[in-house]
Amino acid sequence: MYATSKTGTPTATTNYCLDAVRRSDYENFLATMLLPQQARSVALAVRAFNVEISQIQDLTTEKLMAKMRLQFWRETIDEIYKGSAPRQPVAVALLRAVETHKLSKRWLKSLIDSREDWLNNKQFSSLEAMESYCEKSNSVLYYLVLQGLGIENINADHAASHLGKAEGITRLIRGIPHHASKRVVCIPRDILMQHGVSQEDIIRGSREQPVKDVVFETASLAHQHLKHARTLMKGVPSEARVALLPAVAVSSYLTALQHCHFDVFQPHLQLRNNLIPLKMLWSKFTKQY
Repeated sequence: MYATSKTGTPTATTNYCLDAVRRSDYENFLATMLLPQQARSVALAVRAFNVEISQIQDLTTEKLMAKMRLQFWRETIDEIYKGSAPRQPVAVALLRAVETHKLSKRWLKSLIDSREDWLNNKQFSSLEAMESYCEKSNSVLYYLVLQGLGIENINADHAASHLGKAEGITRLIRGIPHHASKRVVCIPRDILMQHGVSQEDIIRGSREQPVKDVVFETASLAHQHLKHARTLMKGVPSEARVALLPAVAVSSYLTALQHCHFDVFQPHLQLRNNLIPLKMLWSKFTKQY
């Protein structure tokens, strides 16, 4: 069955999206809660949509089935831009967001395309390929949140692009132990070869110096993008900076990783940082990111 913009319960769909983002993307959930009220529901819809499609790879071991789920969402996006959507909470929330804020269809489709790229090839050939993936899978989320805020600013978009890449690379680093447990290595092949590290070294959780060097080089790229995003801050409108608050969480993880001498398999790196909410709140108060 399909819903139109006049059907469905806004509170129910919003709560569904809120719970999904809180469970699966906690740091971005915190940042979303600090957005102005008028943009919060849009950001929750977009973030919940990202959760839905990012979890597809974990819900099935069959690549064909995963692609069918992604195709469902492609068709759903097409229907949303025609004014209707399946009676699925995230789809209904997206329908409202698109109708009220004219979100870019191209960016929503980019999120789906990035997940299919990951299904087809779960290791990057180079750092440049990793950056490209992170632009498609992370930066566009910030573009959509900025649209929800009603902001059109080239500096904000530029900062969002760099922050999205920084966050995407950091997520991939943080996910190395999880991916290794599934015999997946997401570190670019060129960096592994440069340091003489094999995929098996990563899969077995080696904590030798060459592995740390590989992580250091990858994390350095994330840090460069984060630094670049912050150097643009003066040109980013103050009302747009709240959309970039996840930079706080990215910076905190990269700092913790540095303190561990880039031993990504340190168990405490997977734990939630309880200071992040306070740091984000302070950044919002001081209009920084």
